[in-house]
Amino acid sequence: MHQTQGMEGPMSATVTAQPSDAHGRPTRELPIGQLVKMSLYWFGLSSIFAGLTAILSGRLEFTHLVAPGEVGRTLFLLTIGGALIAMLVQPTVGSISDYTMSRWGRRKPYILIGSLLDVVFLAGIAFSNNLLAIAAFVTLLQFSSNFAQGPFQGYVPDLVPARQVGLASALVGLLQILGNVGGFAVGAVAIATRQYELGLLALGGIELATMLGVFFGVQEGRTPKSREGRSWRSIAAEAWATDILREHSFLWLVGSRLAILMAGGVLVNLATFYLHRSHGLPEAETGGAYIIMVGLVAIGTVLAVVPSARISDRVGRKKVIYASCALGAVGLGIVAAAPSLPVAYAGVALFGISAGIFLAVDWALMTDIIPKASSGRYMGLSNVATASSGVLAVAIGGTLMDLVGGPSQAGSGPRAALVLAVLLFFVGAGLLRPVDERRREDVPLPAPEPEFEPEAATT
Repeated sequence: MHQTQGMEGPMSATVTAQPSDAHGRPTRELPIGQLVKMSLYWFGLSSIFAGLTAILSGRLEFTHLVAPGEVGRTLFLLTIGGALIAMLVQPTVGSISDYTMSRWGRRKPYILIGSLLDVVFLAGIAFSNNLLAIAAFVTLLQFSSNFAQGPFQGYVPDLVPARQVGLASALVGLLQILGNVGGFAVGAVAIATRQYELGLLALGGIELATMLGVFFGVQEGRTPKSREGRSWRSIAAEAWATDILREHSFLWLVGSRLAILMAGGVLVNLATFYLHRSHGLPEAETGGAYIIMVGLVAIGTVLAVVPSARISDRVGRKKVIYASCALGAVGLGIVAAAPSLPVAYAGVALFGISAGIFLAVDWALMTDIIPKASSGRYMGLSNVATASSGVLAVAIGGTLMDLVGGPSQAGSGPRAALVLAVLLFFVGAGLLRPVDERRREDVPLPAPEPEFEPEAATT
């Protein structure tokens, strides 16, 4: 394996390559502690936007920044610009990091810079008091967080051998959902106490702490790809090259991921409105009920994430994801129709189990089927679905909530959005069907086409 030129200058250094097979799959088994450290940053990344969404929802609902009946549309407008930025930045920077050489490795410079900027922009949101400033800082936050996340998510394909992918995926899923839970909890406390500024600053502190754990605890291993004399502009453009269209299973899996994450995103992003409007809870009680929902999701996830990854190693990834979709649809259907909070809590618990199953196994399946040398690029492209799912959930679910609920903000609005979420689980399961779930290294290479031999001339 050869050395490459990357971030030239005082940061340049040699990076020791992780041993790999002919397909680029790492072969050295990693200690459990290294797998945990590798996944830790997901907690910080996930907590930011889970908490931010809850806090923005609380501010819009209870501080009268917008007129009644326009909250769902306003939440969408606050977040759409940032989502578009995320969809562009994450694959592009992830692809650039595939070629980067520095004394910190090819991923860590981006993780450090993006995380520090996240803290700055969260503070900007905390101390902004008009919608235009909040929207600007949310957009900047999406840029910085995806600047870090695009390279970071290349670690599992970079470093984890095939026999540990299920376990590593389970840890990724577990830390993601616990990050969501942590973010929701911070948001719920901020709503209940009206301490929105402190809540946002706490989210920045959580991300900074988890970033430092990864920065100093994870050893990078893969040698960067060679630029072969190409400019960084050309490398950035490579993220969007049309060769991706030949990766049919990858494209179907991204579509499936988008639909399934949108389904969960409807509940996550509209939970404040559901509790306040559909169950008539006042502001303080809404925050308390939100904390209970968060706890139920956490319990369901912790119970499901590791066993589901292990089971998928035996029966296949797709079968387990189908089970996740079925369970999620039942859970959100119960929440949509729930006449009381205890019934809604039962549905939320089922959804938590579904989310834990999906986050663990979907990540493993994506790791199995992508080209390993370009893991930053492909994982960045796959998370276009992650970046856009919440915004699309708000755009479609929030708009439906406003249309059905009307200016009176009737409780039927959030319930209608949750019915839509149930349908999205079925869409996600359907899009998963064409995916070839075999590991990339297990798929036989296409046979070479026979050379053309002209027929002999006849006389």
